[in-house]
Amino acid sequence: MSTNRSPEFHPRLSLIARLVAGTLLMPLAAVAQQAPQQQAGQQPQQQAQQPAAKPAVPAQAQPQAQSTTSAQPSAQQQAPAVESTVTVTATRTQNRIDRQTYDVKADPATSNDSVADTLNKVPSVAVDADGNVTLRGRNNVQILVDGKPSAMMQGENRAAAIAALPAADLDSVEVINNPGAQFGNEGGGGPIINLVMRRERSPGGFGVLNANVGTEGRNNVSGFGSYTQGRYSVQGAVFRREDKRENSGESRRERIDPATGAVAPSTQVTDGVDRRLGTGFNAGMTYNLGEKDVLGATASYSENSNDNASSQNYRSVTAAGTVDNEYLRRSLSEAKGRNYSLGARLDHKGDAPGEIFKLDLRLSGAEGDRDARSSNTYIVRPPLAGAANSRQAYLTDTRVADFTGDYELPGEHGVIKLGYKLARNSNTFDNSYFDIAGGVESVNRNRTNRFELDDTTYAVYGNYQWRVNEKWGVLGGLRAEYADLDMHQVTTGQRISNHYFDVIPSAFVTYGLSDDTTLRLSYAHRIRRPGAGELNPFVVYIDELNLSSGNPNLQPTNTDSLELGVETKLGKVDTNVRLYARRDSDLISERRFLQANDVLLTTRENAGSARSGGVEFNFSGRATEKLMIMVNGNIGYAEQDVLGSVRDDKRSATSVTGRARLMYQMDRNNSFALMLNAQGKTLFGEGYRKPVQSADFNYRRTLTPALSLVLNINDLFDSQKAETFTETDRLREYSVRRGSGRTAYVGLTYRFGGFGNMGGRRPMFMGPGGPGPHGGGGAGPVFIGPGR
Repeated sequence: MSTNRSPEFHPRLSLIARLVAGTLLMPLAAVAQQAPQQQAGQQPQQQAQQPAAKPAVPAQAQPQAQSTTSAQPSAQQQAPAVESTVTVTATRTQNRIDRQTYDVKADPATSNDSVADTLNKVPSVAVDADGNVTLRGRNNVQILVDGKPSAMMQGENRAAAIAALPAADLDSVEVINNPGAQFGNEGGGGPIINLVMRRERSPGGFGVLNANVGTEGRNNVSGFGSYTQGRYSVQGAVFRREDKRENSGESRRERIDPATGAVAPSTQVTDGVDRRLGTGFNAGMTYNLGEKDVLGATASYSENSNDNASSQNYRSVTAAGTVDNEYLRRSLSEAKGRNYSLGARLDHKGDAPGEIFKLDLRLSGAEGDRDARSSNTYIVRPPLAGAANSRQAYLTDTRVADFTGDYELPGEHGVIKLGYKLARNSNTFDNSYFDIAGGVESVNRNRTNRFELDDTTYAVYGNYQWRVNEKWGVLGGLRAEYADLDMHQVTTGQRISNHYFDVIPSAFVTYGLSDDTTLRLSYAHRIRRPGAGELNPFVVYIDELNLSSGNPNLQPTNTDSLELGVETKLGKVDTNVRLYARRDSDLISERRFLQANDVLLTTRENAGSARSGGVEFNFSGRATEKLMIMVNGNIGYAEQDVLGSVRDDKRSATSVTGRARLMYQMDRNNSFALMLNAQGKTLFGEGYRKPVQSADFNYRRTLTPALSLVLNINDLFDSQKAETFTETDRLREYSVRRGSGRTAYVGLTYRFGGFGNMGGRRPMFMGPGGPGPHGGGGAGPVFIGPGR
């Protein structure tokens, strides 16, 4: 785009951008503009606000002296940054050219929350009761840890991991809707959520302890500590979380005869309770070999267990009104999981200013072991019913080896970045099923299987970030990726191999309208390859009415996404508005088929195309000196081909999702926060999920400069539930599930060591009295907002 414009060009564009953003939250802007100014004497420790940097200037294009005392976390070095710096409640945070960063460690609720709880507060991210993560309604979300894949964040392991890991171990969450060329497509190929783990590298020692007690025996403790001296820095964290999750649900199903239209109904009512226990630790060390080389090592281990007791009442009726199947099913299960990882890295600073070469090796694994016993008491027994008593043993093993190299060289006008990736994902699913008669177990061959999948990826990429001038910044990238999938269905002896080669482009453009207004345009092409569970062709038994199987003939989904955003300030309100559009081809979608005796088989198919788009917005600012308001949301439209229909139908939906967070600083020692959540209608292959709403409350009181009391109430109005509708030519089904409902925790947070060790960033809870509860002053408002 040419920059040879008339002098009126920049002011006009700036005015248009402000008007577009302003129409969405004009009342908040008006209130914020009238808010009283902070008095300089009220914040003696706050740094003076500096003029914002030109947002389009690539930071790496201006050579900086490299630190010889520590290396930055690898996740924060994944892409060159085009940064603008502003002050938001005495906080400096950053948006990069390709991602939004949310500072989560400042939220006092993180002393109790799990990672799943924290993700539910990030704009456009949702985590349901089963641990399924969606971003802008998309469910094929990759979750990385410090910019790297981890076995515990893949497949069925992820739900248990994010429910157990403490949010107190997080530094920030990065949301990458349009991933650049440096990010691979293994493990999902969709948008990325990057969990940046907590790092403290200021000289000296630092530590924090959290302990919380909740309703119905829930409790958790966690601790974090670090020590930096001279050339080395060490740190580590430990946690233990005990949780109880109740669940209940009802399903009403109608089987439709396509020839006559006759309807045969059935109902299923379930109740259950899970008791979960998670423990673990992580540790890291960096050591400076000299002026140019830094070595780093990391290790982590965690265990989780889940004891479940459930009951299920089922009743089905023929089209003529005769009961043909009715029983009560009781189940007891024990599940255990183990996650581990080892990492090593070398950062070498070159002779040229800003030149750096990085090698990173990560090895991780996740093992799962589940044993379930079930007993059926039949009131009306169908002719083809299985054994009344049974046992199922389910073993999973996931291993990931990831070896990357990255080279970065700043030049006079921009930064070039080159890299490679070698990765191998190995997955094993071993499912054994036993019928029990007279106390004797016998193997049920039809329900026993073993499946293995090896996924090997080779990739190279190149990025160039060009500083066109002081206003314009461009980042272009290209990735070449070869993937080799080897599948082995051991039970049937079936072997299948798939090979993929893709060239994947991405592009990002920023334009600085003014010191506090930036336009961002981005495009990315992504490849979503099917996972191990989606490829396993064997029919896996879930219960008497539900089976599942994969499809080894699935093709990858290709996605093209485009996004235009504006970041500015409306008075004292920080504003971020993004328009986006996405198209998927060969969409991998869920498909369900009715079998005999009302048994439902769930599988996957390539379901044609899907289109979606919308506007995402985020506003944050002070309404008064004591009240901080943050509002974010997404207004989206989705359209996709309808599965299970003989007609060439499409289904569409408009979804409105929003969150509002109100933070009130009553005085130096007391602060309150209320979070309101609303998740809009979401489409899936054969139906949709209804909107859901919930609310959370947090209170924090500073007891001493180092000790704070925290109260958290989740699902304040006991309103959270999941409702789904399915409608095809042969099936109509309504299902509702309810979770534990309202839960409450009270806890203490104690901080020791150097209070100033914040890694160069000030916490978001800084209030008028100086540092908050971790620093000896008043606890100011807390919010999770986008970095700038």
